[in-house]
Amino acid sequence: MAAGAVRRDRTHYLYIAVIIAVVLGIAVGLVAPEFATELKPLGTGFVNLIKMMISPIIFCTIVLGIGSVRKAAKVGAVGGIALGYFMVMSLVALTIGLVVGNILHPGDGLAVTDAVKEAGQGQVAEEAKDTVEFLLGIIPTTMVSAFTAGEVLQTLLVALLVGFALQAMGSVGEPVLRGVEHIQRLVFRILAMVMWAAPIGAFGAIAAVTGSAGLDALKSLAVLMIGFYITCFLFVFIVLAALLRIVAGLNILTLFRYLGREFLLILSTSSSESALPRLIAKMEHLGVSKPVVGITVPTGYSFNLDGTMIYMTMASLFIADSMGNPMSLGEQIPLLLFLFVASKGAAGVSGAGLATLAGGLQSHRPELVDGVGLIVGIDRFMSEARALTNFAGNAVATVLIGTWTKEIDKAQVEEVLAGRLPFDEKTLLDDGHGTPQAVEDVAVVDGADTDLPEQRDADGVRAKV
Repeated sequence: MAAGAVRRDRTHYLYIAVIIAVVLGIAVGLVAPEFATELKPLGTGFVNLIKMMISPIIFCTIVLGIGSVRKAAKVGAVGGIALGYFMVMSLVALTIGLVVGNILHPGDGLAVTDAVKEAGQGQVAEEAKDTVEFLLGIIPTTMVSAFTAGEVLQTLLVALLVGFALQAMGSVGEPVLRGVEHIQRLVFRILAMVMWAAPIGAFGAIAAVTGSAGLDALKSLAVLMIGFYITCFLFVFIVLAALLRIVAGLNILTLFRYLGREFLLILSTSSSESALPRLIAKMEHLGVSKPVVGITVPTGYSFNLDGTMIYMTMASLFIADSMGNPMSLGEQIPLLLFLFVASKGAAGVSGAGLATLAGGLQSHRPELVDGVGLIVGIDRFMSEARALTNFAGNAVATVLIGTWTKEIDKAQVEEVLAGRLPFDEKTLLDDGHGTPQAVEDVAVVDGADTDLPEQRDADGVRAKV
């Protein structure tokens, strides 16, 4: 017991290193911009390492969540409530962006040069899927290709089918569920190892974007950037905060403090996908049931892109104004509803927002595509706010849907947010046996890496022993 008690969570050194890496990256980007742009592969490599883990984590989480629930109707109810909430919040985000964009008119007075036009047209080369292609793309070529292609929604579909099949098999499927649970432990342990490369990835990503954008681009487009950041801030701390307080009775600042490391990770990589596996683990540890987390989080990463909605709105108005072709309200609404559908393919990937915007404009208002080049230089900085807002929206959505479906342990939420039940940074798993330290202590005493027994309630949800 004494040996276990002296163990400390040393992962806070990792996130201190990330902060230092971000500061150094900005400094290198300003002092040696050409060298800094060559460091981009460091950031790309780290994000790719995280993406490598996303499909198996989503698969394991959803299969375990659905397979252990006896009532299939519960899973359907969670999915229906989640999709309904995502659609409503996306429209709210569009409306807020529309109002702010019409007030600021950030594109007035900008000149569109030939170079800018070429940059805008170049973005259309990034192939944008229409609605039919997007829906058909959810179906993988084979069950295995869902994992190799790295498509979140394809993995989600396969996991749902496997989960429901195991649910129908009853006790015969229990050995498979136990096997999936062991695979989940392995995957989360690998993720914990990969996270130690975060400072290197943060340094490369921040240095590259600072070096490539430079101060001139930031100064000329500061109005759009500042307006976008303020809009995202108001959406999160007024709309989402009010919902979280009214529905779940929680303070959004307390929730964000619990997710502080994930926000730092997103800020340094400019991709909300880099924090997807940790959000799944932390929401389960917070007290939200596995089925709710398994369905809400992965689906939200494709359908609950609040930051992307605000970006689409303000960027469209900015481009129309800068091209000397401002849109009336009657023209704005159809375009934005079109982008609302088109954006569902931009599943939290860094840079996908710009490509989706260009593709949407090409399909709906091709005369505005040239203006996309105006925001190419600052898109990465706006991507930071998009990713942070998307992540905040999905974290809040998970708590809200857990509350509405009564699939959240409020006592555990209080313990976790108060800091009395710490998250296990070593395994990224909440086994429901009390604090992670207690599990380590048992392992030290018994001299074996064994787990305590678990119990399940009437619906198969894991309960604390």
